Amino acid sequence: MSAEYTQEFVDVDGARIGVQVYPEPAGAPGAPVVLIWPAMGVRARYYRPLAAALRDAGLAVIAADLRGTGESTPTPARSCRYGYAELAADVGAVLDALKPRLDGRTRLLLGHSLGGQVAVLHQALHDPDRVDGLALVAVGIPWWRGYPGLRGWGVLPYTQGIAGVARLLGVWPGWGFGGRQARGVIRDWAYTARTGRFPVLDGVDAEAAVARVRTPVLAVSVDDDQYTPHETMDHLCGKLVAAPVTRHRYTVAEAGGPLDHFTWVRAATPLAARVAAFATALPPR
Repeated sequence: MSAEYTQEFVDVDGARIGVQVYPEPAGAPGAPVVLIWPAMGVRARYYRPLAAALRDAGLAVIAADLRGTGESTPTPARSCRYGYAELAADVGAVLDALKPRLDGRTRLLLGHSLGGQVAVLHQALHDPDRVDGLALVAVGIPWWRGYPGLRGWGVLPYTQGIAGVARLLGVWPGWGFGGRQARGVIRDWAYTARTGRFPVLDGVDAEAAVARVRTPVLAVSVDDDQYTPHETMDHLCGKLVAAPVTRHRYTVAEAGGPLDHFTWVRAATPLAARVAAFATALPPR
């Protein structure tokens, strides 16, 4: 059974970020804390099975809705101007709000898909010392040239077509992909798909900043991932040249059930044990 959580909110720059705080795990107090950042258009409550598995593995769990998704505001509209820079800053705002509960404890950002990119960008653009480790699961740079075989030739027009619609309408309506999104988020995502690089964000070369990240990383790609196959995670890991990266492929055999970009959340018990081992091996605060 999935653990129940307490719904809280963090106000930041006119937005309100929904934060779901799960009960502390059984055992000694002061367990490492995992803060989950979801995929594009995916509500934080979707990760309840993962939260339960992480708690069973001895970790405290908090999950946040990305700006504009789930319990977080604003609802994406033509008036919204935010993109990757604001999403990365939201991570810091949530960490600041949670500081009394995090002091003295190991802190881990667990990002899925877009949430993983956002976690990496937080470490690159803001105070990295607030976080001890990154767990990136089913994350990748969706660079069209990085896909195996002929898949990239479909990825390029698909991603740029979505960006074109978002530019034309002033917002991405969520037609069959990603949920409703601010056009700035789609603009930055489409840039990574077109170029294989992070964009300049608020005047900062994010690509160069990512290369300076030193936070330990557990990078997990997932079998049968239709959006971020193993090669896209490899491309992202290639940017983390200053960070110690532990690379792992989560297989159907290890999970004991079918996997794809989303269903790994429901087959996460072995993965949760791996995340817990990574977290407990990080240097203590």
